[in-house]
Amino acid sequence: MTTKTSKQPKTGTKTNPKADTRPQPKPSDPDPVRPTSPAASLRRLLRQDKTDPWAVRMLPRIVFGLAAAYTLFTIASQSGSSFVMVCATLLLGGAVWLLRRRTQLLLALASTVLAAAFSGYFSAAGDSARMNTSAAVTGTAAFGYWALAGMALLGAWMVKEHPGRRGVTVVIADVILVIGSVVGMFVPEAGVPIGFVGVLGVLALRGASAKAMTARVRRLGRAIRRPRPRDARKTADS
Repeated sequence: MTTKTSKQPKTGTKTNPKADTRPQPKPSDPDPVRPTSPAASLRRLLRQDKTDPWAVRMLPRIVFGLAAAYTLFTIASQSGSSFVMVCATLLLGGAVWLLRRRTQLLLALASTVLAAAFSGYFSAAGDSARMNTSAAVTGTAAFGYWALAGMALLGAWMVKEHPGRRGVTVVIADVILVIGSVVGMFVPEAGVPIGFVGVLGVLALRGASAKAMTARVRRLGRAIRRPRPRDARKTADS
């Protein structure tokens, strides 16, 4: 005798056995490292438990921060020049902190500041060596070098699509500008023109227009070197 097995009715949805084995997301537990309230943070900070990494790291930061703030306040309260120096240092440190992820812009700004300082120093040194201490002449030459340094910085960032690194372009232009200021120590009339021509040349060679011009020249060269097909009539006559 044969026994018939009863068939179960099919359902429209298919069960996936792997769906139940997936790990369920656990509810997010509160972070045990960070304190939940100011009172709890103060207690953890004063307790200084060795197994508490937050309290162990935070106390030295607070101590060194207060010491640095007191040192800067003491230096700034000595004189007006000291106050200006401290403010400039704080502004410079804040700018570096804000631009820490934009390395090319930070490199360009640092190169521009150094180029302006060196070009101004070489201009003043050249005037002193020639026994010409006129402030107007020194200021005019230094202002020209500073304007060229600013032009190199703005020229590298005014181009929408720059083929290379913008910071490297500014560094190359500033190096040429410093070389022009060194030449200006001996030949005052040639310092600013050399810097101007050098900055323009670097911006032109490193810019998008130079890349487009190079591509056009290459296409023209390939078109000239390409062999032209001979006329069929001339070959039949010959």
